[in-house]
Amino acid sequence: MAHVISDECIMCGSCESECPVDAISQGDTQYEIDADLCIDCGACAEVCPVDAISAQ
Repeated sequence: MAHVISDECIMCGSCESECPVDAISQGDTQYEIDADLCIDCGACAEVCPVDAISAQ
């Protein structure tokens, strides 16, 4: 099950650099996680300063 990024995302980019499989990319209004690539490790959620990432 992939993680998702909510509307609370502040576009800081901390999550993108933490993803070991490059599943996170910058969208128009927030970062996005590619569910097909996400391995559900939670590394991104651990570094999000506004807790905008959660398990789906």
